[in-house]
Amino acid sequence: MSRVEKQGGKSRRRRGARAAPSSPPRSADPGGFDLPAPGFLRRIEAEIEERLSKIPNSLNEYRYDPWGLNPEVLRKAMIPALILYRYWFRVRTKGIKNVPPGRVLLVGNHAGQIALDAVMMGTALVLEGEPPRVPRGMGEFWLPRLPWFNIFMHRVGGVVGTPKNCVDLLHHEEAVTVFPEGVRGMNKLWKDRYKLQHFGLGFMRLALQTTTPIVPIAIVGSEEQAPAIANLKPLARLLRMPAFPITLTWPWLGPLGLIPLPARYAITFGKPMRFAGDPDDEDEVIHKKVGEVKAEIARMIEEGRRRRKSIFL
Repeated sequence: MSRVEKQGGKSRRRRGARAAPSSPPRSADPGGFDLPAPGFLRRIEAEIEERLSKIPNSLNEYRYDPWGLNPEVLRKAMIPALILYRYWFRVRTKGIKNVPPGRVLLVGNHAGQIALDAVMMGTALVLEGEPPRVPRGMGEFWLPRLPWFNIFMHRVGGVVGTPKNCVDLLHHEEAVTVFPEGVRGMNKLWKDRYKLQHFGLGFMRLALQTTTPIVPIAIVGSEEQAPAIANLKPLARLLRMPAFPITLTWPWLGPLGLIPLPARYAITFGKPMRFAGDPDDEDEVIHKKVGEVKAEIARMIEEGRRRRKSIFL
């Protein structure tokens, strides 16, 4: 699961920082590992600042929007996100022009043990979208129980995934991100990679209620970033976690095992899908509409897998 005010119409620079180009020079091979020249962090920060300055928002006197987003926290968080996007996962984005202006539900597949796929998709919308947009992620209900992260999630645009939050954001003309598989998709095992899990029906009811188009999104690469070979469910229940995955690198390598593998991402934004009907219809009716979205995402995933030549190249 639009902003109406600009922040004074000006981009704020750090004191003493020199003006930087709005976009850093790119290498001849944007998919390679070559980093820009020394000082690339300053250029990255300038690029992010320039992109975010194009996104209007509604901020109160303390510089928070109605759902807790803070532009300064978001700007800082975008720095590591951009580095992962451009130099670690080397994301290829296709069809981003399919995202319409105004309210939209961005519905995609989910994988990777941690939600870096959501981060990469959101980073694509900021860096590649015209105009850039900050998608509002619908977080799982257990996330607010995590110290520190529960606040950080709101500061960068996420909210707890309640129907009311989603409806309010859509009425505010936001782009809302939904992963209908939830933790079922994010924590699936390697043997089930790219097999879409059960889709919840809630996003379709909300789309019908708010007359919101749905953009299907296929993410290829997230399944390979942290292949899980087991899920210790008893330990997960003991720790009150949705899952406790064991991957090829964790816990065997200790903290280093938490670093995702540099699988190359491909993110495809499909054409908007529009549905009509009663949001309070029987589950069977809603399920048929959800099935259309799921089938389109599955088709795009297979197309993306056929296009790639290698997991890491």
